[in-house]
Amino acid sequence: MKIAIIGFGNLGKTFASSFIKSRFIKSEDIHVVTRTLPKPEMTLGIPMVNFQNIPSSEITGMDILILATKPQDFDVVAKGLNGLISEEQMVLSVMAGVSIEKIKDKLNVKKVIRSMPNLGTQIGLGMTVFSASAETDRKDLFIIQNLINTTGKSIYAEDESLINPATAVSGSGPAYVFYFMNAMIKAAEKFGFTSSEAEVLVHQTFLGAINLQSASDLSNEELIVKVASKGGTTESALKVFNAHDLDKIIADGMRSANRRAIELGA
Repeated sequence: MKIAIIGFGNLGKTFASSFIKSRFIKSEDIHVVTRTLPKPEMTLGIPMVNFQNIPSSEITGMDILILATKPQDFDVVAKGLNGLISEEQMVLSVMAGVSIEKIKDKLNVKKVIRSMPNLGTQIGLGMTVFSASAETDRKDLFIIQNLINTTGKSIYAEDESLINPATAVSGSGPAYVFYFMNAMIKAAEKFGFTSSEAEVLVHQTFLGAINLQSASDLSNEELIVKVASKGGTTESALKVFNAHDLDKIIADGMRSANRRAIELGA
């Protein structure tokens, strides 16, 4: 299987690296189109001859084309690819906000998969939601999901409209976690812990909680009850969170992220 990656930024590099490390795709079968050619030591083992500044006829021989450019650059990229893509090639997009229909129209292709990966893909713990055009069959989806799963886990959404909420949940999600962690670190420092001590306290707490939740059959509500004994310290903190409707604030923030994702795709 041969793959062309258009764009060699963070996501383009992440996918190339994951494909190679998983041995799903050979490095020599990956071709890259990028504005700036990388130094030989930054190619991830992909032969330098496989890097191009502008798309060439080699694109026509690729089985899958991955669009890893910025969404605002898509119109220009599409013009550069004009006449080089056949109707039967699969196109996997990791561009935020660009619809399947627009990609089909601009590139004159039928099989388009639109995905929303998150930051965790960089370390193989990503969460990606993807949807596909009607012309994409089960075999195609199986291949694409296996490719995506080299970067973590994935969920297939039959309804493309779920890609925007996925952006609000998992796409932006890591930033919500970092925000909460940062708030806890600042609070710990005000208690008197040093910056490094506060970092360790909060980091290990999150790491332990995530692994505990993953290993447990209990729901999040049940796990909260296990930590929050009646009349104890945790219950006291949770009362403050509830009094300020923290769950509603989080939901409102995610709804705002969803609205913005819709606006960007308009």
